[in-house]
Amino acid sequence: MAILTRKKSASKKRKAPASQRTWSIGFLTLAVAIYIFYTYIVPHSPQGFQDQIQTWFPPSALNEALVWVIAALGLNIVVGYAGLLDLGFVAFWAIGGYTAGWFMSGFFYQLNIHFGSESPKHFPGIHFSFWIVLLLGALICAFFGILIGAPTLRLKSDYLAIVTLGFGEIIPQVFVNGENIHGFNLSNGTKGISPVDNIGLFGKRLGPFDLNYKYMIFVFMAALMVFISLRLRSGRLGRAWLAIREDELAASMMGVPLMKTKLSAYAVGAISGGLAGVAYATHVNGIFAERFQFSISIILLAMVVLGGMGNVWGVMVGALLIAWVNSTGLPAVGNEINSTFNTNINFPSYTFLIFGGLLILMMLFRREGILPESRLKMVLHETDDEIRNEEPHEFISEEEAL
Repeated sequence: MAILTRKKSASKKRKAPASQRTWSIGFLTLAVAIYIFYTYIVPHSPQGFQDQIQTWFPPSALNEALVWVIAALGLNIVVGYAGLLDLGFVAFWAIGGYTAGWFMSGFFYQLNIHFGSESPKHFPGIHFSFWIVLLLGALICAFFGILIGAPTLRLKSDYLAIVTLGFGEIIPQVFVNGENIHGFNLSNGTKGISPVDNIGLFGKRLGPFDLNYKYMIFVFMAALMVFISLRLRSGRLGRAWLAIREDELAASMMGVPLMKTKLSAYAVGAISGGLAGVAYATHVNGIFAERFQFSISIILLAMVVLGGMGNVWGVMVGALLIAWVNSTGLPAVGNEINSTFNTNINFPSYTFLIFGGLLILMMLFRREGILPESRLKMVLHETDDEIRNEEPHEFISEEEAL
């Protein structure tokens, strides 16, 4: 019997990597197909077809959706793996973006530091290579992830959410009011930092309209976060995160170091937020404080929950779907409806109404998400089965009891 059990467990271990390889091959195949489609097919298509593509699936919206994917994968580590409810993830996105603004522009005009950048040497400011700034953004956000996560170690559920919400509100406000901090200009306030340096790729300077090359870079960054997420998930640290998510008390009794494990989840998730912030700054060619609103944290959390909390591929699907609906899908559908029925409804103004209704429907009928994690799905349905199989208790009057 023990031998059969070992064989079954070994076969399960062999099946899991095959499934991940299938998803990975599918992701890379789709990424290459999309690049070929936008680079070689769309430019040689009839003008009407090109107009439809620009209306429904513009390349800029696709690149922005990949930035959302990078950030959502990081939040999935905190929420989906470790079970720590984080409502302030926008803070790491902002820190990563301002890292790009500080080290890839002429913001600090008093200095003249160039290292690996494509900008001319006589331009004032700090001009580092995009790839170096990615590393800096990841390290700075990892530090702030630990700093923000440290006060939350003793908190759970609603209290944890409130504290992270507080940090998510504080840090963007620091950048909004950071134009004069005791005479030091930290963020240029509401005016923002623009422009940022172009990305250098194989000796080529990528301008604002080199969307295909930026698409390749963002796909590489998303693939890197997928690789990190999957490797951590199958390792000792990932198993410790899952143990804390299932039962923190039981995990601590089994020897899981709670402080170290929780801080590592915040740090790794913050790294992803920093990468997304740097990528976003190069995507919009600047960084502006008013864009880092609380709604970004809520949208990221919706991507994780709707896609499938704890499942990397489900989170990617949820992020791509919600990002497309938010930026392109809802306005395009609204224009079609208005032109068909001769109405004048501003559909983008109902974004949060639609998101709220979608969340309610998902929580009622498919709360595990579009592509749920197998363990989370089993736990949720196990609870439902227990409630369903519970025999109804007959009412016994006081006289019958006597």
